[in-house]
Amino acid sequence: MSIRPKIKIHFAHTTFKWSNEAKGKAAVYVVIIGFANFNTSNKKLYTYSDIKGEPDELIVKNINPYLANAKDLVITRQSKPINDVPPMAFGNMPLDGGNFLFTPEEKEEFIKDEPKSEKYFLPLISAREFLNNKKRWCLWLEDIKPQELRALPKVLERVEAVKQFRLASVAPSTQKHASTPTLFRDRNRPETFIVVPRVSSENRKYIPMGFFDKNSIVSDTMLSIPNGTLYNFGVLMSEMHMAWVKYTCGRLKSDFRYSKDLVYNNYPWPKEPNEKNIKKVEEKAQKVLDVRAEFPDSSLADLYDPLTMPPKLVKAHQELDKAVDLCYRPQSFTSESSRIEFLFDLYNEYTSPMFNEKKKYTRL
Repeated sequence: MSIRPKIKIHFAHTTFKWSNEAKGKAAVYVVIIGFANFNTSNKKLYTYSDIKGEPDELIVKNINPYLANAKDLVITRQSKPINDVPPMAFGNMPLDGGNFLFTPEEKEEFIKDEPKSEKYFLPLISAREFLNNKKRWCLWLEDIKPQELRALPKVLERVEAVKQFRLASVAPSTQKHASTPTLFRDRNRPETFIVVPRVSSENRKYIPMGFFDKNSIVSDTMLSIPNGTLYNFGVLMSEMHMAWVKYTCGRLKSDFRYSKDLVYNNYPWPKEPNEKNIKKVEEKAQKVLDVRAEFPDSSLADLYDPLTMPPKLVKAHQELDKAVDLCYRPQSFTSESSRIEFLFDLYNEYTSPMFNEKKKYTRL
């Protein structure tokens, strides 16, 4: 919603790393904001392409609460997307005290002792393993029959340990799940889904995302988009979406902390993109996935590190960025500030009462 604050920001420094003379030099990330209860036409915005480097000075018309050269507005939490796109969901919290989670070595050792348990293991997609090309496994007992569980004493021991862990909690919300000790607290298992790490390094130009199906379980360190499409993936992996992320997400130190209710649900998707442009995004998004697959031994952390990102992947993303930009408008965007200014204007349009009455956007 648009606001007209009495307080106006006159100058601001976006996030940068503060260096100091203190012993140990703890990492401190700073923004500086100068404001007053009157307006001025001489506003200065200092942005940092490198948070450890020197700023670029911009003379701007306005500095909004997100330290962007755009109209004043406040983005509020939304329980569902402002556009008609697939909703985002949280991953699955085990609430198990670690009893259902296994490294590859622990899994193999467990199966050696109890071979019939193997069919109940599924890959667990958690942020650390997803980004670093590691494996993790979980016992998924949603469909196990009582007689089958009784025939698996080591699995039964894990179930009993989960029950005791939950009963020992001081939280009534945890204690109530002791009545179903074979189950994760959450059981979201769509046919297919896009995964989004909840925390990702600010050094990456793009937050690495990926596709999985129901044969994998997404953990609570990730967010997921059940039944997300290649077009959805392409837009979310674009420079356009990343501009929105940088200005609206929370931060853990300076790392991106992606939010379902603030970032994804408020993201202004392209308005009525034509079929040709949608197909182009899908084509370029698939190209990104294909290039990634050419480096099976490289982690996403390596593939998206600015210093080690393969030139082929850089090019694939540049082509995807152009395809996504064309879904928004035919004119190119010359800078990140021009992108975020455009997105904030589009957000204002989507959330205005007049637009909500007309409902002009279509499912993407």
